[in-house]
Amino acid sequence: MTPRFFTVAALATLSACTYPYAPPALPPVTRPAPPSSYAAAAEQRAPVTILISIDGFRPDYLDRGVTPNLSRLAAAGVSAAMRPSFPSKTFPNHWTLVTGVVPDRHGITANSMEDPARPGETFTMATDDPFWWNAAEPIWVTAERAGIRTATMFWPGSNVAWGGTRASVWPYETTGGMRPHDWQQYAEPVDDRQRVDSIIDWLRRPAATRPQFLTLYFEEVDTAGHRFGPGDPRTTQAVAHADAAIGRLTAELAALGQPANLVIVSDHGMAPTDSRRTIALDRVVPATDARVVEAGPYATLTPLPGRDAAVAAALLRPHPHMQCWRSRQLPARFRYGSNSRIPPYLCLAEDGAGGAWTIAKTAPTAQRSDGAHGFDNDAPDMRALFIASGPAFRAGRKLPTFDNTDVAPLLRDLLGLPAGQGLDGSDRPFRAALIAGPQARTLPHGS
Repeated sequence: MTPRFFTVAALATLSACTYPYAPPALPPVTRPAPPSSYAAAAEQRAPVTILISIDGFRPDYLDRGVTPNLSRLAAAGVSAAMRPSFPSKTFPNHWTLVTGVVPDRHGITANSMEDPARPGETFTMATDDPFWWNAAEPIWVTAERAGIRTATMFWPGSNVAWGGTRASVWPYETTGGMRPHDWQQYAEPVDDRQRVDSIIDWLRRPAATRPQFLTLYFEEVDTAGHRFGPGDPRTTQAVAHADAAIGRLTAELAALGQPANLVIVSDHGMAPTDSRRTIALDRVVPATDARVVEAGPYATLTPLPGRDAAVAAALLRPHPHMQCWRSRQLPARFRYGSNSRIPPYLCLAEDGAGGAWTIAKTAPTAQRSDGAHGFDNDAPDMRALFIASGPAFRAGRKLPTFDNTDVAPLLRDLLGLPAGQGLDGSDRPFRAALIAGPQARTLPHGS
């Protein structure tokens, strides 16, 4: 499933997307300001923090020779192959990146989910009812409460009035809640140039109204990876296109004289899949015994009334290329399974050297080769991108793999916020790579 979000219209637009990509355009040539005026501008501007997601970007995409801008930022700062949270899906991981807690706790447990408290209702990537999101506070709300102005150029959940309550009857008004000071409703037709321009336009404001924390989101690498697989040349073209957008952003920041700490991440990696490696669930458990809630790299199922014993007998025995558990008995390392939004049974497909398998309700009727994510979050091809560069970071630091729950604590350091309470991550992986001081805007616990 290609992860898109916020509006049904945006989801429909995705299906109309065409490929292959044209060769990526080079960032526009900008005339640098004279050294004296650039230095003055830089001195007048405090560093901002920009969190950038390139959806579905595997760290090894940097090895393809098409990412001069990202590679330059990695060399000038900090990089790592980051471990996503389980499940390695778009919405759960984007919400973890900005809350610092795992999906089992923050409640966005899947791209599509149900809640016993809302029978008959399904969460989709267009859902903005705060009910689904309110369990963990995102970084932009924390920042706004502290008087730090924020702006989001797309991010899953940034259009939600967090903490608010939506009426159950028309016109479904939402009372209370908080959003970023500035935010844009996701729309896929807004191209990379327009997205970068929005960031720069916000930063052209006077200091009193200029955002200090911003987010930016690009989806094209994930889209190409899903359609063609991670090894396809068209996916490499999408990687180059995203890199060109990053190059344009850094050029515009330099022209503006705006120092910035860039934290560039992805939500997950991508595995090559093929319809010939499919497990058909209807051959394992009859549709008369269980309802399939979600399928793909993992599947979740709910037994029909009186059929739990039959479902357990069918699922909990050994299966080729798939392992199933009662959700509350998943291995502890997944940190997943206790939330009431997770169905009672979960089956995980194999993602190994012989190729990734997927789980479907029924056997496929047509052959295809493409890509997917949602596998074991510790699988090598589920690794996510992490690059951080700017005045807060030392140069040339390659970090060991860490969990993406650690990103939100890092952002707190960069924004001068106190350490969060009850988070699942910490800033520990970054302490040796951070430069303390007012220019870096870091706190002592992050140095």
